[in-house]
Amino acid sequence: MVADAHADPPPATPTPPTAKQVPVVRERFGDTTVDDYAWLRDRQDPDLLPLLEAENAYTDAVTAPLAGLRDRIFAEIKDRTQETDLSVPHRKGTWWYYSRTEEGKPYRIHCRRADDGTGASMGADAEEVVLLDENAVAEGHEYLSIGVFEVSPDGDRLAWSVDREGDEDHRLHVTDLTTGDRLGEAIDGTSYGLAWAADSSTCFYTTLDAAQRPWRVHRHVVGVDAPDGSDDALVHQENDERFFASVGTSRSGALVAITLESKVTSEVRILDAHDPTRDPRPVEPRRQGHEYSVAHHGEHLYVVSNDGDAPNFALWRVPLGDLGRDRWEPVITHRDDTRVEGVEAFADHLVVHVRRDGITGLAVIDLATGDRRDLDFDEEVHTVGAGVNEEFATSTYRFGYQSLVTPVTVFEEDLATGERRLLKRQPVLGDFDPAAYESTRLWAEADDGTRVPISVVARRGTPRDGSVPCLIYGYGAYEASMDPWFSIARLSLLDREVVFAVAHVRGGGELGRRWYEDGKLLAKPNTFGDFLACARHLVAEGWTSPERMVARGGSAGGLLMGAVANLAPDGFGAIVAEVPFVDALNTILDPSLPLTVIEWEEWGNPIEDEAVFACMRSYTPYENVAAREYPAILATGGLNDPRVGYHEPTKWVQRLRATVTNGPDRPILLKMELGAGHGGPSGRYDAWRQEAFVLAFALWQMGITDQSGAAAG
Repeated sequence: MVADAHADPPPATPTPPTAKQVPVVRERFGDTTVDDYAWLRDRQDPDLLPLLEAENAYTDAVTAPLAGLRDRIFAEIKDRTQETDLSVPHRKGTWWYYSRTEEGKPYRIHCRRADDGTGASMGADAEEVVLLDENAVAEGHEYLSIGVFEVSPDGDRLAWSVDREGDEDHRLHVTDLTTGDRLGEAIDGTSYGLAWAADSSTCFYTTLDAAQRPWRVHRHVVGVDAPDGSDDALVHQENDERFFASVGTSRSGALVAITLESKVTSEVRILDAHDPTRDPRPVEPRRQGHEYSVAHHGEHLYVVSNDGDAPNFALWRVPLGDLGRDRWEPVITHRDDTRVEGVEAFADHLVVHVRRDGITGLAVIDLATGDRRDLDFDEEVHTVGAGVNEEFATSTYRFGYQSLVTPVTVFEEDLATGERRLLKRQPVLGDFDPAAYESTRLWAEADDGTRVPISVVARRGTPRDGSVPCLIYGYGAYEASMDPWFSIARLSLLDREVVFAVAHVRGGGELGRRWYEDGKLLAKPNTFGDFLACARHLVAEGWTSPERMVARGGSAGGLLMGAVANLAPDGFGAIVAEVPFVDALNTILDPSLPLTVIEWEEWGNPIEDEAVFACMRSYTPYENVAAREYPAILATGGLNDPRVGYHEPTKWVQRLRATVTNGPDRPILLKMELGAGHGGPSGRYDAWRQEAFVLAFALWQMGITDQSGAAAG
C-alpha cells in the first residue's frame, strides 16, 4: 500500500530543554560531589526564567495529545461538583456564619446571618451579610490565599490576611463589620493565625523572619496603634531558629495562647484575654523532647503531653493558678496501642481525638461524672475529625466524617445522649453511587518484618488478575497521617477501572508516635522500603502489575517518589512527584535557606553528624540518579514556593535527562507554576485543571487514553 503523498507528516518529537552546566564541587566527610546545576538556586540568574518557560513549553508539547482527555476529566470533575453550594452554618455569639460558592466563581464568599433569638438557628428573615468575597479580593491577581479569618468576640470586626504570590507572606487587614468598611490596618510580613483579646480591639499576630519563619508575636490595638504595625508591642521574639511561633484564643475566650514549637519540643505561654497587656507565662517551660498542647476549662487546663515516657501521649489536668508539673493529674493514661492526638474543652464535656490501629476516633468525657464514651462508625476504613465548634457552652458537637467511598459528611452529636444527626453530605452530582465502589485495608510486610497498612478503593467488580492499572500514593514524614479521604476527582480514575491505594508508610503518624520515629533521621530509609513493600504486595495480590502502576507523592512525599525511582525503577510505569523535596541533602546542608534549621530535627544535621550525612547521601534522589531506564516522570513546582524551593524539581529533572536511558515513550517532564507556591493554583477551576493534567498523564502512562469516562481496560 502506497502512502498518501499529501498526508500530514507525523508530529515531530519535541526536544527537551537543556540547561547549562556550571560544576560546583562539594566536599564533606570524605565525599566529593560535583553539582552541575547548583546555579538554578539563583533566582537572579538571567538563564533561569527562560529555562522554566522552555520546560513548560516542552511539557505542553509532549502532552498535547492528551488535551482531549484532560478536558474530559476536567468536565467530569466540574459536572460532579455542585458549584453553587453552602457550608453548614455554625453559631458564634448572636450570628450564624457560613461560606458559599457560586457557579463560575473560583473562590468562596464568607457570610453571616443574625440568630433567630433562640440560639438554635438563623432568623427566617435575617439579611445575609457578606463578610469577605474572595472573588472580589482576587480581581486583577493570578493567585489568592486567605491566611487569617477571625471575627472579634463582639462580632464587630474581622481580621483577615491575604497572600497574592503563593510565598505565604501575608498582608493583614481589619474590616469594620458594622459598616462594611475596611479600616486602615495593612500589616505586611505576617504569618498564619491571629488571636483577639476580650476587648475586641486588641489582637495578637505573628511576623516572619528572613527564613520565612514566624518568630515574633506582636500586640496591635485597632484604631490606636499605627495601622502598618510599626509601633506594635513585641510580646515575644523566638530566637531559637528551630521554633515556630503561633497564636490563638481559647474556645472559652478567656485565654490567649502563644505556642512555640520545634519538630520535637513545644512550649505554650498563656495570658488573660481580659488583661492583654500582661506578660504571658509558660504552662510548662520547654524541655528538649517534651511536646504538649492545652485546652482551657474554668479553673483548669487540660494538657495533652508526652512527658514521663508517654510516646503516644496522655491527657492531664492542672490548676490554672498553679501550673507546676507536680500538680498535673492524669485523666487518660498512656497506652501503647492508642495515640492521644488532642483535646477540645466545652462547658460540660471534653472531646478527645485518638488514633488506634491506624484509624482516627473520637471519645467524649462527661466532666461531671468522668464517664467516657467512644463514638462508633460503620465503615472499617474511615476518617473522622473536628468540625466547626466555636461555642464553649454547648451540648452538641460537630464533626466531619469521610472515607474512600463516602463523601465528606458533617454530623452533630448530642454530647449527653449520643444522639447523632446528619447535617450535610458533600453532593456528588450525576449517577454517583457509593455502593458501586469497595474499600478495604490491606497489610504489606516490609523487609524487616514490619506490617504496613494500605488503604485501597476500586470500582466493585474490578478484576484481581494483575491486569488493572493502579495509582499508589505515599507521603511518610512529619508524623502527618494520610488518612483515607474522599475525592470527586478520583472517580475519574475509578470509573476507568483504576485502583487507588494509599501506602501508610513509616514516617507518618498512622500507627502512633513510634511509627513516626521509625521513619525519620537515620531510620528514614524505612519510609522508602515500606512503600516498595506496599507496591509489591498490590502486585502479589493481583491488584495490578508494575508496568501499569503509577506512584504519586508531593513535598516530602516527592522525596519518597524520587527515592523509589532510584531504588526500583522497574517497579512502576510512571511517577508523579509534586513540589518534590528531591535535593534534600544540599538543602539541609545550607542553613541560610528557609526552614533548613527547623528541619534538622526531622532529617538530622548533616553539617555536624557524619552518620546523618552518609544516610542522606545514600537516599537523596538528586544525587543517586543512575544511568538506566526510569519510569516516565512528571515533576511539578512553584516558583514562589517557600517550603520546597523551585530549584529542587528543576535540578532533578535536568540530572535525570542527562543520565537516564529513557526513550520518548517514557518522558521526563517538569511543570512549573510561575505565579504560585507550594499548594499550586489557588482558584478551584485552576486547581481542577491542574488535577486533570496530572490524572491525564497518569492514565496515559497506564495505557488509558479514552475520553469517554467509561471503564476501559
